[in-house]
Amino acid sequence: MAKERAAVGPCTSWPEDSAFIREVLDRIGDKWTVLVLTTLGDRTLRYSDLMASIPGVSQRMLTVTLKALERDGLVARQAYAEIPPRVEYRATDLGRSLQRAVLQLSQWAVENHSAVAANRALHERVGVGRAGVKGAPEALAE
Repeated sequence: MAKERAAVGPCTSWPEDSAFIREVLDRIGDKWTVLVLTTLGDRTLRYSDLMASIPGVSQRMLTVTLKALERDGLVARQAYAEIPPRVEYRATDLGRSLQRAVLQLSQWAVENHSAVAANRALHERVGVGRAGVKGAPEALAE
């Protein structure tokens, strides 16, 4: 008879219907969300300024991301009835509270990118599950 497994981790404290929590985690874990929020900071920026400040983002992805952030109350959009039209974005109080956590994650990435790159290179050489191979770091053994 199979032994029943005990659930562990943060999900155990979530309500049974935790789909919404996972959806919020998906939103805040999205790379474009992270880059838009950290680019906005405490500033108000036009769409074109955001586009120019975030390398690699397409117009479509920036638009999709901004709409999702606005829907979730993390970003406020202000449209001005001018010719040509002007639209500005700013982080809300809720968005700025998320910025602090996101900036900590970004700082971790800056401080550890070379170690992660070295582990990736080693992994390419020795492959998956070959932690016992000479030169493999302890991290791959886990």
